Order: sequence, then C-alpha cells, then structure tokens
Amino acid sequence: MKPSSGRPAAPAPLVIESSVVEGLPAEGALLLRMSGSLDAEGAQAWSEELRGHLEQADRAGLRPVLDMAHVQLGGAAVLRTLSETTRSRTGRPDLIIVRARPGVREAVHLARLDGVQLYATLDEALRELARAASRVEELPAWRSQMADPLRPSYEDLHKEVRALRARVRTAPVIGMAQGTLMVRYGLPDSGSAFRVLREASQRFNVPLRVLVSAVVVARPPDGDVWFPGRRSLPVPQLRMLARGGRDPRYRRQMIDAVLHEALAIGTAPAGYVQFVDPAVNALMLETHHGCAETFLDQLVRGRGDGTADAAARVRGRQVSVPDVATDTQLSDDCRRALLVTGTQAVHSVPVLSSAGSCTGVITLHWPDAGHRMTAAQAEAFALLASDTAAWLSWYHRSVLLDALEHLHRALTRPAPRAG
Repeated sequence: MKPSSGRPAAPAPLVIESSVVEGLPAEGALLLRMSGSLDAEGAQAWSEELRGHLEQADRAGLRPVLDMAHVQLGGAAVLRTLSETTRSRTGRPDLIIVRARPGVREAVHLARLDGVQLYATLDEALRELARAASRVEELPAWRSQMADPLRPSYEDLHKEVRALRARVRTAPVIGMAQGTLMVRYGLPDSGSAFRVLREASQRFNVPLRVLVSAVVVARPPDGDVWFPGRRSLPVPQLRMLARGGRDPRYRRQMIDAVLHEALAIGTAPAGYVQFVDPAVNALMLETHHGCAETFLDQLVRGRGDGTADAAARVRGRQVSVPDVATDTQLSDDCRRALLVTGTQAVHSVPVLSSAGSCTGVITLHWPDAGHRMTAAQAEAFALLASDTAAWLSWYHRSVLLDALEHLHRALTRPAPRAG
C-alpha cells in the first residue's frame, strides 16, 4: 500500500497565555498557560516569547509558574529551550512547572536542570512550597534575605503559597465558566473561552475571578442582548467613599478605600475586607493591611467557621470580640491563629445589600485585649458598610454587567468573512 501523498497537517503553534494569579495581584505569580505543539523549528520563537513573559514577571515581582498540561510533542525542543532559559536566569527564583506531560517531565528530571521545580499538580507544588517556607523560617540570621538578597524571604514564600492557594480555589469556577461558554456559544475548546474571558476582563478592568463568577451565576441570555431594557445607572450618593476623587469604576481603588476608611474609623493597626463570591457562596479576601501572614493563610484556605467574620455574615450585624482569649463564639483554630499573631480584639461589620443579604464583611484587629468600639465609631462603621454596599451594588449592575454584555456580543456577532 502506497503512503498517502498528502502532507501531514501542520501542528498547532504553541501559544502562551499569561495572567496574574487572581485574588492577590502584586503578591502572587504570573501563570503562563501553554497550549499547542512544539517542534525544533518553533523552539526559537517559543524561547523568545517565553523570555519576554519571564522578564515581565521579574519586573512585576511575580513568580513565574508554567502550566504545561496542554503542550503536545516536542519533548527535546522543550528541554532545550528550558535549559537555555534557566541558564539565563541564574540567580533568580526557580521556574515552577506544573502538569507537564510524562515525556517532558521525564526529560527534565533526567537532565537535572538547575533552576526548575517540576510538580505533577498545583497541590503538590503548594505542599512543597509550604515545606520550603518552614525551612527558611529555621535559617540562622546570617543567612537571612538581608545577607543574601537573591534568597526569597519567609514572607515571600508565605505570599507565594497563599496566592497559589487562592488560584486553586478559583480554578474550578474558571473551569465552570469556560464550560458554560463552550456549550452556550459552541466554542471549540476551553482555550478559546479563556481568551474571550480574559479580553473582557482586561477591557473593563474587572478581575477575572469576579467575571467568571458572574458568568456562572447570571441567568443565561435569551437573544442578542443579555440584559434587555437595562439602563445606565447613576453613581450612588456616597458619603465616605466619595472623598479623594475616587473613580467608582475601579474596583481595586474602591476596595482599598473601604479598608483605609475602616482603619481610620477604628484607629486599628490591622484589618481586611472580604466580599462574597456568589459562585461558591463564600467570603473571599479582597485586600488587607497589617495582618500576619499565618492568619491570612487561614483566611485563604477558607477556614471561616467560628470567626467574627462568619458570625457577622450570618447574623447580619456587627460582631465585637473584645477578648479573643476568652470569647466563646470563636473556634479554637481561629483563637489560636489570632493569639499567635498578636491579635487580642476583633470587630467585624457585615456589608448588607438593600435586600438584607450579606455581600461582604469588613474586619479590624487590635493587639490590646478589652478593646471595644465606641458608639460613634460603630455608627461610622455602619455608615461605611452602607456606602460599600451601595457602591458594590452599582458596580455589579453597571461595570460588571457591561463586561458580560460585551462578552455576549463578542461571541454572537457574525465572524468576518475571509476577504
């Protein structure tokens, strides 16, 4: 039998999609999702593109994480490129590679590349990073980061672990949103869905985590317009958050303003803001100041039961814990985490929607036991929570729905004809 005269189809080119790990921008990792095939001819182009992404991560102070689950073929080409890349990064943090295919994993393992940390899954990477953090904690002072500026600090490793844990919690919702778009619009693969989500996220400056959650929980569109009859809403009259010329369209700016005002009201050295993610019905850490890393780790793990935050959310009113050591409404795990990090008093206020549902919680910490809010402070705190709820409702019904509407139009408009 004669071989077919037709040429084999050219492999799909390798594509690198970069995104900062959601939840903690500027404190996490630059996730590089790779898909496609790599052969010897494309290795040079891939190497140059990868180098550009790594330089971007270094400039932003982010740890590069390569997700190679969808890289096909080309084990030798991958190995050669990684070898050249790691040599050029001598003295910088190791590359973290997750979900590489067996052939690539074996090649990297046998080559014993310096500067590469290879893990089968994100969970495995998290466990190892946590162990590394504990080892750095035990180093003598003369081997601290001040003595060796290229060595990541204990706090840096804690932040990296926390950011990756946040990514693990977010990943299922991203997958649900990708699947929803693939089914709804007939997209060929999850990569196409992710690219559309990322474009809408960047265009409207909406965090990807927030956008995918909205895709999952919003009612499906029924026509050319996702939300027919929707009118532009005026910005609500904000009494505290309107100060300083803040732009209500910028989510991060407004959330930071919420925390700034809360710390000022309570004259507190530490605090944080959480909003409810409707896709998972859980409080998600949005911003923080002055909180110990070990306590933040507990928040990101989702261990919210037996906390002042959870109590404020369930009860729909402010919860004060003037003495952490003796208060019975706290769980033992929460009490230990607070006391170990020097927190003796806590106060949480829920952010309630106009319908009375809790959409977030603002919490302050103090190092002195017996601390209580004055009546004036509690009143100001309630006013801040009311401002926050009004702004958040406007943002969801304006900026977020604009992003969803744009996404719907982008996926339903006819493709341009080939010219």
